Amino acid sequence: MTSKSIIVVGAGASGCMAAITAAKRGLVVTLIDRNPKIGRKLLITGKGRCNVTNNCDTDTLMASVPTNSRFLYSAFAAFSPQDTMAFFEQCGVPLKTERGNRVFPVSDKSMDIIDALFRQILKYNIKLVNDSVTDLIIENNTVTGVVTENGKYTSDAVIICCGGCSYPQTGSDGYGYTLASQAGHTITQPVPSLIPVEVNEKWCAELQGLSLKNVSLKVYNNKNKEIYSDFGEMLFTHFGLSGPMVLSASSHMDLKKSPEYSFVIDLKPALSDEQLDRRIIGDFEKYRNKDLINSLGDLLPKKMIPVSVMLSGIDPHKKCNEITKTERLSLLGTIKKLTLTFKAFRPIAEAIVTSGGIKVKEIDPKTMQSKLCKGSYFAGEVIDVDAYTGGFNLQIAFSTGFLAGKSILNEEV
Repeated sequence: MTSKSIIVVGAGASGCMAAITAAKRGLVVTLIDRNPKIGRKLLITGKGRCNVTNNCDTDTLMASVPTNSRFLYSAFAAFSPQDTMAFFEQCGVPLKTERGNRVFPVSDKSMDIIDALFRQILKYNIKLVNDSVTDLIIENNTVTGVVTENGKYTSDAVIICCGGCSYPQTGSDGYGYTLASQAGHTITQPVPSLIPVEVNEKWCAELQGLSLKNVSLKVYNNKNKEIYSDFGEMLFTHFGLSGPMVLSASSHMDLKKSPEYSFVIDLKPALSDEQLDRRIIGDFEKYRNKDLINSLGDLLPKKMIPVSVMLSGIDPHKKCNEITKTERLSLLGTIKKLTLTFKAFRPIAEAIVTSGGIKVKEIDPKTMQSKLCKGSYFAGEVIDVDAYTGGFNLQIAFSTGFLAGKSILNEEV
């Protein structure tokens, strides 16, 4: 009996997992990617450390997916974060869980994750092809292969795992949407998710490169309603704001509902207004004969001091023992409510993930198979699902990839 064959398009997280899972079942697998090496996007995730998943329960996982989470229930049940961790541990990659239940390789090297996947690809004789898929071969409403820039490949079924359109230099340039459209699928307009934001305040550029830890962030819409709140890390850039909290906040910002947003940062969230006021009074007494600009080093990061003083409206060269209560409270207000206003998202190419993609109603959530065209399956970011930062998006990739690989041609194997 001749083994059934499949093609997996895209050798990212979901594609590799789909290919490995299918090959373990005895299917003959060809994995095609336009990049010469697998896992190009994996290499840059988690600042090069690869935040491989989040060590959480199903409820937390579902709550961390703002777009179409119910569609993913079967995929998460089939392959949980704990399954992901066990998979890589068994592949020889020791893992560790950090703050926020984020999981990384103990080595802090994303290459270890990629190497583990590559070893599995070799182990199960998966054929790797470096080529660009341009079209699906569709006969009698059934996908029977793919056309590439350099030839044709036929198969019994195809899994499309080409990612969204963020980080196009890694291969995720939206061509998966083109292939899905050929199979009759509807594409929800891709928009950036988990993306840095530009702000209107020019002084933000003076803080470029400043990373803040243990601060709180609140985001308000144009009706002054709080739409997001978090505690953790963020980063100032030449154009505005980035870092984990800001990236997560961006996935809550819907420009169709509210074109205007404001970001309020509390630089000292562990202190109440009264506690902070006492702290400032103590520092002013300690440095009573110094200029204000030279007296805040115990309280704020060096880069933050000139901006905070400027925003407070106090003369930077005023002696601490001359500062009035009104001025002191103005400085306190700046520290507790540092406010910036939203200008724009950065280009979609800079988004960590894309929101949008193939409509989930057109995919069977229990198998990842197309409801419209036989022989076609989907996994990963090409589907209209996305999650917050913290390892959740990679878990979506691994779960959907596993389920597609487990389900493809299942009734015939």
